[in-house]
Amino acid sequence: MVSIMPEYNYDIFISYRQKDNKHDGWVTEFVNQLKGELESTFKEDISLYFDINPHDGLLETHDVDASLKDKLKCLIFIPIISRTYCDPKSFAWEHEFKVFIDQASKDQFGLKVKLPNGNVATRVLPIQIHDLNPQDKSLLEKELGGILRAIEFIYKEQGVNRPLTANDDKDVSQGRPKYRNQINKVANAIDEIINSLKEKQTSPAGRKLSSDQPAHGKEEDKSIEASASVIVTKKSKRWLFAVLVAMLSIAGLFGIFKIIETSKQANDIASLEKSIAVLPFINDSPDKDNEYFCNGMMEEILNNLQKIKDFRVLSRTSAEKYRGSTKLSVPEIAKELDVNYIVEGSVQKYGNTFQLRVQLIEANNEKHLWGESYEQEIKEMKDIFKIQSQVAQTIASELKATITTDEKLLIEKTSTNNLTAYDFYQRGNEELWNYYFSYYNNSKFLPRAKELFNKALKYDSSFARAYAGLAGVYHAEHLNESETYFTKNYLDSVLILADQSLSYDDRLSEGYFYRALYYIENGQTEQATKDFEKALQYNPNYWEVYFWNARFVYLQDLNHSDYVKGLEYLRKAASLNHGRELPEILGNLGASYTYYAGFPEEGKKYYEAAFTLSGDTINYLMNIGSLEIQYGDFDKGIVKSLKAYSRDSSDWRLSGQYLCHGQNEEALKYFNKYIERLKSLGQIPLGDQRMIGYLYWQKGDKENAEYWFNEQKKLSLESIKLGRFYSTSEVFASNAYYDLAGVYAFKGEKEKALEILRMFDRYQVISKVMLDDIKKYNPLFNSIRNDSEFQQIVKSWETKYQAEHERVRKWLEAQGKL
Repeated sequence: MVSIMPEYNYDIFISYRQKDNKHDGWVTEFVNQLKGELESTFKEDISLYFDINPHDGLLETHDVDASLKDKLKCLIFIPIISRTYCDPKSFAWEHEFKVFIDQASKDQFGLKVKLPNGNVATRVLPIQIHDLNPQDKSLLEKELGGILRAIEFIYKEQGVNRPLTANDDKDVSQGRPKYRNQINKVANAIDEIINSLKEKQTSPAGRKLSSDQPAHGKEEDKSIEASASVIVTKKSKRWLFAVLVAMLSIAGLFGIFKIIETSKQANDIASLEKSIAVLPFINDSPDKDNEYFCNGMMEEILNNLQKIKDFRVLSRTSAEKYRGSTKLSVPEIAKELDVNYIVEGSVQKYGNTFQLRVQLIEANNEKHLWGESYEQEIKEMKDIFKIQSQVAQTIASELKATITTDEKLLIEKTSTNNLTAYDFYQRGNEELWNYYFSYYNNSKFLPRAKELFNKALKYDSSFARAYAGLAGVYHAEHLNESETYFTKNYLDSVLILADQSLSYDDRLSEGYFYRALYYIENGQTEQATKDFEKALQYNPNYWEVYFWNARFVYLQDLNHSDYVKGLEYLRKAASLNHGRELPEILGNLGASYTYYAGFPEEGKKYYEAAFTLSGDTINYLMNIGSLEIQYGDFDKGIVKSLKAYSRDSSDWRLSGQYLCHGQNEEALKYFNKYIERLKSLGQIPLGDQRMIGYLYWQKGDKENAEYWFNEQKKLSLESIKLGRFYSTSEVFASNAYYDLAGVYAFKGEKEKALEILRMFDRYQVISKVMLDDIKKYNPLFNSIRNDSEFQQIVKSWETKYQAEHERVRKWLEAQGKL
């Protein structure tokens, strides 16, 4: 939080209504483009406050955080003027727009500024994205005290009133403004205003005046000159003058050189992405049992850096593989991790005293930007957290990063005062993620994680992060568990523990993350979205949130599916995690491109990248085999799938591959094996019962067929009734409604089947795999495939799929991927 003028907290404050950013991220894109333009306009770093998740639509009685006025202490205020902005009931209007005008009118510069060209501007620089109705324009001009002069980002055609986007520059009609040019106009306007404010703050001699720097008067100057004339004779004046000129010239050149060098260094830092990896700290303690203390020190510094939005900070597991390694240089490690900066450290603990040495390195040239040694006696846990906080904030300062007031408070917060509790928490967290990223979720990790989290709470019963960890354990234990899936209190333990963690720390990102997972499983999508946003607000580098939120966006919330957003989330997760979890993330990207968006070549690239990193031949063969089968080459694909299955017989995909190609005997054999395996794990098989029923029917075993069809109906109807994940998701062409429709269609209840399929009209997007399933693969719909309404439904699905496929294609083209 720094302005080019020390009396201010920010140079620019962006104010907007959340709904103007929610649909397509227009404001976020504008801010990112403006930041880039400002870097090429100003020599200095221009600080900009932009809250990506602001409160919105609140009543005037809302209790506003007092820190907001500090954030509003800025040089320039930019409101994004839309059709909804001019609303006296909105937070942005009442507590940002009006408050800034009041504050700026009373400070040293005032609201209005005289520009170098003689014109007068205000420090409110409106960006207009819609044409306004007369009432809103009048309201706006009344507050501004003059005519609205805004820089317009409005796309204008007959009957069109929407924000101009960067994509519109590809086809610019005569008279329509270019987005790129408008961004440049904003930067130039900011430049004019700031330079005018600088000139106003500076004395005629070009030197800033302050209370401890009084200007010399004429009498004082005369006194100095008289004193000099007593000492210097006429004869020596010329010689002294020459020496002084030479000295001043050298000093001036040296000063200019230093200014240029300093400016160059600042620009070099400003031009690099602030991407950081924290390498495992070295334990220099004589007692190797202090390894946990060393890891805890490193982990907490990493966590603090992750809370700064201006940074891209990789996960701990990303750098773990370099522990104790001397094979690679810093530039080589940075290249592998795709970061520009490396943080290294060592810890020595002896008795109740520890010494921390930490340094920041610019990776490209191995230049040491900063280093410090700290020595501290441990009296309380806060002594340790204080140093960890100082390290993060110093690194931010060295890299010219902006730290908001909220981020500073988060960094300085002490999560526990008990070292032992923190140690147990860290170990428990490690076991939990061992579970999530073990092949087919090895449940042996969960009891160990639960035990360790409970031990942490034994030493600190108010340790919020330990409660959040337990929420994660219970989520993993009971997800799809056959005994509890259809109970009313399904996963309530997750909700209780997440709420308990947030009761101790209402800014705990992990608490919001696990509560969002609970809401997803119980069909409460709106609450899940809000909690994911909260988690990212308090930790913008939380890769797990991006990973799970991606699956939520394009798998779990069919009413609001957005494949571009889902792909962006997964790519963001991949940019933040280059550790052992990366192959899993890349595999999800492969599946997203292949089965949802319909880009098999892109999907194959990610499968191959995952295989290169993990060496997991089984998963790779099954993924590529499934891809080839999905896109028409059954013989080639099934060879790969069988190779994978021969090494691991627990994969479910082979049964579906045989079924879709009419090889019923083989399909039933593999389905039965898969069902038995799930039952042995105490998990409920969802969506497979309909196909097992069909296969038994084809064998002539109608008794078994009826049993499985009835099982499918029961599971589907109960899931729909309770709003379970199975009724709100689409997982490889399986959904409670869709599977129920298949059973009705096969049993000859055509109207019931069509009634359910009509419900899919409300879905915005249909995936490639679901379209192919209903169109050609799923044998349950054979009896109604020639029905005119069924064909119309399929046509509608195809239109939805093609629309999203095309949107993803344009997105890929814009990035040069196609």
